[in-house]
Amino acid sequence: MIIKNIESKIRLATFLSAGSLITLILVALIVSFFAYKQVSNARKTIYILDEHSQPLLARQTDVAMNRAVEYRSDIARFHSLFFTLTPDDKFIENQMKQAMYLVDESGALEYNNLKEKGFFNSVMSSSAVLTIRMDSIYLDKARKYFRYYATQRIDRRSSTITRSLVTEGYLRDLEVRSDNNPHAVLITRWKTLENKDLENVQKNTF
Repeated sequence: MIIKNIESKIRLATFLSAGSLITLILVALIVSFFAYKQVSNARKTIYILDEHSQPLLARQTDVAMNRAVEYRSDIARFHSLFFTLTPDDKFIENQMKQAMYLVDESGALEYNNLKEKGFFNSVMSSSAVLTIRMDSIYLDKARKYFRYYATQRIDRRSSTITRSLVTEGYLRDLEVRSDNNPHAVLITRWKTLENKDLENVQKNTF
């Protein structure tokens, strides 16, 4: 009988010890989780001093929350650079140089094709001014796929041509942001799906 009582007390003590250990581990994990969460949130809080050296609270935003906005901005900027041209070789060269920072070899290939076909020389010779107006951007954030819709205007001495422009491509996130690519986004597999005339208005040359 005494032995059974001792065995029962040992089992009870073992159970209580094991239960206490598990409880302590759970409490430690919960405390660690909330501590990490608090530190993570604290890192998103910064203070800015105003002109009177008074601290003003500012909140950093999660990168993922604004990524879609940055994607659209990058897409719009690239197309604006690539399709906005004036009859100035230095201007064209600068536009293409900036655009190439935002696209992979697919953009360079398109640029070289246009160059070989004499497109930029025709812009110079006809004193054409090319502008673009974005209509919309379809963005599939999960696939990082986009389709860009715009209207292009080509203003020459003899005529004004209006074209519809549709392109598509994919997006790749870069690790480092830079002055030339502030959103750290690279357009890949870019190609033109449609570039057709909508209107061709002849000008009165007299």
